[in-house]
Amino acid sequence: MIAETVCSAASAAGLGIAAVTAYRKRFLSAARIAAYSLVPVGLVMTGVVGWAADTAFSPTAWAGFVVLGGAWLLFTGTRAVERRRGGTRAERRAARGSGQSDAVAPAASAPSLGPAKRPATRPAAAPRAQSGDDFSDIEAILKKHGI
Repeated sequence: MIAETVCSAASAAGLGIAAVTAYRKRFLSAARIAAYSLVPVGLVMTGVVGWAADTAFSPTAWAGFVVLGGAWLLFTGTRAVERRRGGTRAERRAARGSGQSDAVAPAASAPSLGPAKRPATRPAAAPRAQSGDDFSDIEAILKKHGI
């Protein structure tokens, strides 16, 4: 009963704010505020608020949440230990017994191009044309600074 009254009051206040916003010629904002303010009334009319209020004040419901939380903690804890150990006990036993890993394509890790070969001789470098012209300005700067 109290939850329904609070939701109705919140909706009335929201609609009042929407009216003031529309009076200030901000119609898009006013429509958005009106939409938000109608949500609590809609929740009351569908019965969600009553269900939530009954659930929030029920010790049985809270005990159920505690049990669900404990189950979740057990599940995640066992998964973490399983990952740290490297799989389930059956998976570890199968990996030890086979002596090799179960690769999808074992030959895929072999080099496909063969051993790398270096060229016997290095190609001759192209002669530098006008190398003195390229560095003349740099030499001038270095001489200016005494280097």
